[in-house]
Amino acid sequence: MISYNPLWKTLIDKDMKKMDLVKITGISNGTLAKLGKNESVSLSIIDKICISLDCDISDVIEIKK
Repeated sequence: MISYNPLWKTLIDKDMKKMDLVKITGISNGTLAKLGKNESVSLSIIDKICISLDCDISDVIEIKK
């Protein structure tokens, strides 16, 4: 199962809100909703988030068994 809990922690650590993420990455509100529901998004979205937040993929996503 995919979990974006590391992303939410990274945002907290960077003192950012979810809407700040939308602004700096250009992702849609629909994509943000998918992230909030731990649904799959494309790797290009994950890449865009990592670049925008200057972080590693492990700071955005984790796989739970």
